[in-house]
Amino acid sequence: MTLEGGCYCGALRYRIQGPMPKGGLCYCRACQHASGGGPNAFALVAPDSFTWTRGTPSQFARPDLPAPVIREFCPACGTQVTTLRPGQPKRIVKIGTLDQAQDWPGPGFAIFTAEKAPWHHLPPGLPAFEGLPPSR
Repeated sequence: MTLEGGCYCGALRYRIQGPMPKGGLCYCRACQHASGGGPNAFALVAPDSFTWTRGTPSQFARPDLPAPVIREFCPACGTQVTTLRPGQPKRIVKIGTLDQAQDWPGPGFAIFTAEKAPWHHLPPGLPAFEGLPPSR
């Protein structure tokens, strides 16, 4: 399977090759900032399945945190496309950046629900974790 996506202006593009990536919804405050207030829909993509095909992302990591995530975004339009998290070998890809986001089967879990706003809703029956899920 091949999925493609990119930023809002098209200057930054990527390709995912391999099985449909699994992912979830993140309700952490950092994702709320990045999304504009809602949870962040994301897919976990194996490093060897992901390729930038156009442009080079800019990166941001909070300098005040000992092990910050690295957020990768378009230097032209500012769209956040991926995140690299310490301890997570897979690239975190924002579902809204997929060309055909409707092809993604939907979230398999929700994380950081302890930080969700009172007006955020969890899909019924979705496994939910107050922080990160336990390691398997």
